[in-house]
This record gives sequence, structure tokens and C-alpha cells, in this order.
Amino acid sequence: MSTTPEPIPLPVTAVTCLEDRAHVERTTVLDLRSGTQRLRLGPVSALAADRTLHAELTADHPATVLDVRIVRSWTPRGPRPTDDDSALRHRVTALEEERLALGQQRDRLRARLDALGRLAADLLREIGEGAGFGETERARWTRELDRVDAERDSHGERLRTVEARLTALVAELSEAQRALDLSETELVELVGHIELTVRSEAAGPAGLRLSHLTPCALWRPAYRAVLDGDSLRLDTDAVVWQRTGEDWSDVRLTLSTARSARAAEPPRLGEDRLTLEDRSPAERRTVHVELREEEITDLGPAPVPGLPGVDDGGEVRVLHSPAAVSVPADGRAHRVPISSFTAPAGSEYTCSPELSPLVHQVVRFDNLSGHALLAGPVDLVRGSGFSGRGTLGFTAPGAPADLAFGSRDDHRVLRHAEETRDTAGITQRTVLTRTVRLHLSRFSALAEHDDRVVVLRERIPVSEVSAVEVRLREDACSPVPDAIDADGVVRWNVPLAPGGRRTVTLVYEVTASTKVTGL
Repeated sequence: MSTTPEPIPLPVTAVTCLEDRAHVERTTVLDLRSGTQRLRLGPVSALAADRTLHAELTADHPATVLDVRIVRSWTPRGPRPTDDDSALRHRVTALEEERLALGQQRDRLRARLDALGRLAADLLREIGEGAGFGETERARWTRELDRVDAERDSHGERLRTVEARLTALVAELSEAQRALDLSETELVELVGHIELTVRSEAAGPAGLRLSHLTPCALWRPAYRAVLDGDSLRLDTDAVVWQRTGEDWSDVRLTLSTARSARAAEPPRLGEDRLTLEDRSPAERRTVHVELREEEITDLGPAPVPGLPGVDDGGEVRVLHSPAAVSVPADGRAHRVPISSFTAPAGSEYTCSPELSPLVHQVVRFDNLSGHALLAGPVDLVRGSGFSGRGTLGFTAPGAPADLAFGSRDDHRVLRHAEETRDTAGITQRTVLTRTVRLHLSRFSALAEHDDRVVVLRERIPVSEVSAVEVRLREDACSPVPDAIDADGVVRWNVPLAPGGRRTVTLVYEVTASTKVTGL
């Protein structure tokens, strides 16, 4: 067996991005010799999962893959930059070398000044001792003192110049280092290569396809909705993050909601015993009821706190990028276009005063993209430009979807509720009467002259026991509700002129028998 001295390039050609990892596929053409040989391919990401490594020969060539493995190596960066490094890195290296040289020069000057100071002290001591013994060498003493003072002044000036340059150099080096940290990232310490052992019956070219899983990659759906009159254009994008250590250049990108890390074993079934027992006389005489709040939800998984996952409606969804894309390994968000469609849209101004006093514009349209719309954020664009960000829920292909385009500042809704309790004379039944008044106002600009229909929604309780009855008093309601559904949601279509005001009244009764408690 022989190992190729130079690694054979193994570029990334296709990527399937999952919810929290990526399935990377690489292809190349090998020039095989007859016999068994070991090939070195790469480099590849050192984060590749060894257990998921799979290689197969695709061309019609009599060859067999005997072994495939990933080998990681670490090559430290040299002390000096190479020709492939940027000009900024060369500048940082030059500044560091100059700072080192100036630091050494400063130390030498300080040592020289210290020696000159000791020399001056020795000379003054010699002059004192000589004068005490009656020696008079005025010319020599003067010449020596002038020479020492001149050298001390010269070296002191040079030291001040070096220290000033060193201070400016440290500031310049700090700015250059900060710019280098922002513009460039350090290379990954570990570099991976693929060692492939192949046995070939004859010499010739053979295609190789190699795949593996890699962490540090994920994607989430995102949308852009443009409302233009009675039509809506919805652009579907995929936001991709990856920091796998290698760039994805011109790859076929597939987005999948498959969760490969989640176990597929069914849960264990525990024993659940059901028993029947007779009610006591006190329990037969009373019926305990309570008011319960329930949220009306559509089909789909329940939301969970924290980082949201990909809501696929319980079924694996696969989306494809229509063109080859490039995603650098910088850990930043990159938007990849997936699809776009334009559909007729109808607008409705709606308000649920019990939840919010704001009047919202809701746009309804059909999903004509040909694939399911996964839950994700939506950038809302109207005639005036970007107007905010909303949320789109999971929508099946061809199903209707609702998209809120924000609230209207020229509408105001006030809600007042009253409640009275009474007991009927003969039956002794408890009657709970609730009155809700909604005051709706419209403050419009001078250019608006058309009426606007505002849909108001209120709710009434829904009884689940025969001992409690809920009745809507249509004779006391003003105006009479346009519709009421099985969930107890009452709806009015209220036309409102510019500057107009309307008051809507809702009255309903809850009647309970004498055996009912807890109401």
C-alpha cells in the first residue's frame, strides 16, 4: 500500500442543513491504480463525526472501498506571517517587532544613564577627596564633568524620544490588533484529512461520494410579506448559520426538519387502573362547577419556552434552494431564497377588546408556494415601506393563512363590563347577568371619506353540564350579533365612518340550578 504525498481535493458539493447540524456530501474523481492503495483526501472539517463517515464509489469501475477514516492534525502558526497572510497581519507583525526593538533600546539607554549617574557621583567624590588633600586639577575635572553632563543630556533626550515613539507605537498596535480581530478569525487548530483505502482491479478513473454529519450548523425559516392593495407577495427564505471550520461554496443546499439526534423508541406504557365507586349522598345533592379558561389553538405542536425549533406540523419537511449558494463559516446569519409567490389577499380590521384595545389589520391569503410554510418571523412591508415584524404560523400547502400587519393608530376601543346576580322566586335558580359595552371610535385624516368595517369579537361562556345554562339575550344586545360559533365567540361587523363613533352592547345570562356550587 502507498499513501499519496499530496492530499487530493475533496470539495463540498451538497449540504442538507438540519435543525441543529448538517449532513455534508463531497464528490471527486479518483485516478486509481491497479491494486490496493491508500489515498489522502482533504482537508475537511475537523468537526466531522467519525461514526457518520460513509464513502462509496459511484462510477462503473471494478474497485472496492476497504476502509475510510478521518485523521486530525495540528499545525501551529509560525512566528512570522507567510505570503498568503493579509497586509493587516503583516502590519501587526512589523509593529510588534518594532515595539520589541524600541523596548530593548529603551532598556539600553536606561542602563547607560544609570552608569553615567554613577560615574558622575564617583567623579564628584574624587574632586572632593583631591581638594581635601590639596590637589588642584581644575582643567581635568572641568573636562570630565562637561563630558559626563553632555553624554547624560544626549542619552536622556534619546530616551525621551524612544519612550514617546513607544507610546505612540503601542496605541497604533492596539488599533491594528483590534481591527485584525474584527476582520479576521483565527484558523482552526485541528485540520482533518480523509484516509481512504481502496482496492482496484484495474487502473482508471472512479467517482467518489463521501458524506458525514457535522455539528455547529443550523437553519430557521424567515419570510418577507409585501402588501400591495389586494395582493400579497410572500418570499420564503432560510436563515443559515454555520461555523464548521470550512466554507460552503456553490453547494446544493437542502433544508430539512428531520431530527436525527432524537430517539425513535416508543415510550414505555405504564399500568393505569380505573375503578368505579358510588357517590355519597352529599355528592348526589350538589354539582360542583368552575370557570375554566381554554385557548383555541390550531393543529400543530405546542409552543415551548426558550430557543424555538422548527415547527413542521409533526411531519418531516424538506425544502430545496433553487440555485447554488455559498455560506461562509463565520457564524453569522445568511439568508437563502427558497420560494416566492403572489396571491390575492383580503384585509380585515379586527379587535378583541377583552385581550387588547387595539384594532389590528389582518390579511388573509392562501398558501400558493407549493410547500408547507413553517412557523417563523415575517418582515412586513406596505406602501410606505417596512412597517414592522410579525409571526406566521404553520400553514399546509393550499391552506388559508392569517398575517397581522400591525395595529391602527386612528382607532380606539373602550370596554366596560357589569355583572349582576339574582335568584328566581319559585325555582330558586341563580341567574348571573353580564353586560359588556364596547365604545368604538375612529379618528381619521381629512383625506379619508370611505367607511371601514371593524370586526369586533367578544366571548360568552360555554356550558359543559346540563345544570348550567348560558343564554344570549338578543333582545338586550345592541346591535344583534352577526354570528356566534360553537366556542362562544360572538362577532359584529361594525361599519364606521371617518370620525364616527359606535357603541356595541352584549348581554348574556348564566342560569344555574340550586345544586350547583362554585359558580
